[in-house]
Amino acid sequence: MTKDDIFQRIVTILHETFDIEPDRISPSSALKDDLDIDSIDAVDLIVQLKPIVGKRLQPDAFKSVRTVQDIVDALYVLVHDSAA
Repeated sequence: MTKDDIFQRIVTILHETFDIEPDRISPSSALKDDLDIDSIDAVDLIVQLKPIVGKRLQPDAFKSVRTVQDIVDALYVLVHDSAA
C-alpha cells in the first residue's frame, strides 16, 4: 500500500464518518484547525483506521499526529512493519 493509497482511504473515512468534503482535505490539513477533528473524533478516526493496518492501533503511535500527512506517515510505517 502506497502513501497515496493510504491518503485516499483517509479522505474517504473523513468524508463518510465526519461529513468533511474531500476538497477540504489535503496532506497539510491540520486535523483540529482545518478539519475540526477534536479528541473524541480522533478516537473514532483511529477505530476507522484499524482495518487499513489490520491490527489494533496503539494510541501512542498517534500522539504526535497533527495533520493528515502525519496520519499517512504513521499508518505507512505500521502497514510496512506488519508486512515484514
